[in-house]
Amino acid sequence: MLRLLMLLLVIAFPASAETIRLGDRAYRIDLPPRATGAPIILALHGGGGSADQFARSSGLSGPANRQGYAVIYPEGTGRAGTWNGGYCCGAAQRQRIDDIAFLDAVIADAVARFRLDGGRVYVTGMSNGAIMAETYAALRPARVRAVAGVAGTMDTRRFRPTGPVPLLHIHGTADSMVPYAGGQGDTSLTRTRFASVASVEAAFLAPFPVLARTERVIDGADDGMRVIERNYTDSRGVTQLRILTIEGGGHAWPGSRRAARQGGTADITANAEVLRFFAEHP
Repeated sequence: MLRLLMLLLVIAFPASAETIRLGDRAYRIDLPPRATGAPIILALHGGGGSADQFARSSGLSGPANRQGYAVIYPEGTGRAGTWNGGYCCGAAQRQRIDDIAFLDAVIADAVARFRLDGGRVYVTGMSNGAIMAETYAALRPARVRAVAGVAGTMDTRRFRPTGPVPLLHIHGTADSMVPYAGGQGDTSLTRTRFASVASVEAAFLAPFPVLARTERVIDGADDGMRVIERNYTDSRGVTQLRILTIEGGGHAWPGSRRAARQGGTADITANAEVLRFFAEHP
């Protein structure tokens, strides 16, 4: 029984977690057993969240650490932590915080401090964190190997990818905070008119040459939802864009602790899909 408990603790918690102060802000880092040369995942919390909250609610570090990634959770701005993604959100947007520069500094500090691989950087995020993740990838295409946004759409009217970046985007059609079709959400805490998933898809497709499009349906759970997986693959068969549309899905990180209450689906988990996509772009 004791051995089983110890095994469960190893699975549930990352090998090593630290909080690093960086000026007037901070980041949390969860390191794999072999940190030297490890690739990096930047994981950006949603509006009103925090580094520890997102690490706890998403559960990303456990499976990512086991696959050899160092997972970094930077802190947003203000009491209700937010990111400046152009048109959203909160204090970060109002104060015009340069979060692009902050994320640059986080990566540089972590690479130097923990001897990580700065040439293999991946970015993901939820809601406002997804907006920031996609914005960072669009403006830093040479730095980011792949980006995964969940339930948040980049400001495509203001920003466009300056080079090709592989994109995974996960979004529910019944999201009432960041609507799938764009516009202001019925339950959104801001008056932002969000970009549609289609506009993000088109923006990240634009820098690539012609890609082959395929679709498949994922419907393994009895929860009244299904997932449409749309893939765009290059001539080598590598998927450069993947859009996972959760029909009837809400504003959720699928598979997270709160997903069932927020309209998540049991057909997929965000952690598995994000890590699967990142692994396709080593």
